[in-house]
Amino acid sequence: MEQDTILLKIVDRIDDEGNILQLTLKHPDGRPLPPFDAGAHLDIHVRQGDIDVWRQYSLCGDPEEADVYRLGILKNPNSRGGSATIHEIARPGLEIMAKPPRNHFPLSEDAAKSLLIGGGIGITPMLAMAHRLSKLGKDFEVHYCTRSRRSTAFLRNIEGMPFNNCIHFHHDDEKSFDPEILPPPHSGTHVYVCGPQGFMDWLVKAAMTAGYPAEQIHREYFSADIDATGKSFEVEAQASGVTVTVGPEETIARALAKAGIPVDVKCEEGICGTCLTEVVDGVPDHRDLFLTDAEKAENTEIMICCSRAKSKKLILNI
Repeated sequence: MEQDTILLKIVDRIDDEGNILQLTLKHPDGRPLPPFDAGAHLDIHVRQGDIDVWRQYSLCGDPEEADVYRLGILKNPNSRGGSATIHEIARPGLEIMAKPPRNHFPLSEDAAKSLLIGGGIGITPMLAMAHRLSKLGKDFEVHYCTRSRRSTAFLRNIEGMPFNNCIHFHHDDEKSFDPEILPPPHSGTHVYVCGPQGFMDWLVKAAMTAGYPAEQIHREYFSADIDATGKSFEVEAQASGVTVTVGPEETIARALAKAGIPVDVKCEEGICGTCLTEVVDGVPDHRDLFLTDAEKAENTEIMICCSRAKSKKLILNI
């Protein structure tokens, strides 16, 4: 087992509504697990047959639970092997490898008010945030948006939560979420959005139109429709002393890997941050959803799993 991985054992499985699988994970010996903050996710190693991938899933339990991780995993109809395989193989007793929790969607715990808006499986990090905000005695609301009540997971979990009166449901076939319910912008109010890309883009635009500044709007994408193709260009891996040509149908990460340069890639969609690489020279063509607009404008970092180059050559610190 790799040095920076942890071994986890599935101790419970619940097949919930909406093709969502709830998993409860513990250490095989029952010892405490590496702690996590609200908004964090696990990188899970998914292996079966020809499938050998790493995928990211948000932790949805109470961060104060020291010996357990709780996940909600949607069986994506467009799965590239990760979620479909987990739904197939995950059974109590199965041991899996994971990376310690990482957090690219942190909670601003000093906010005067927090609005947590989750679309479908995007509710998972919001539940962990709600646990934390409740413990801190903070003012918050959770808005859980789904297509219908019949496809809404976690209902039994929510019923037993002490803050369930702070959770509001919005079903498309009854009364969908209306951005008009967003309170007027205030310096102490933060908005968190997670869910399908179209849903998130719509809500982020609505919040910005309402006057919320970018630094008070937080988002995390679970999947993205990314076009990683384009014209060929050169990449110099400065630290490795290797220059490669990135073809029209390949990514920087794949071109470097073919040249023998090890590249750590997980999501392959520009959403998890794993392959973030320093740009020494050149102008990136940012295709990811991980970096903010301000970070992209600086052109000092690039997600090499999907982004390309506007200049003829990029020099990267790798």
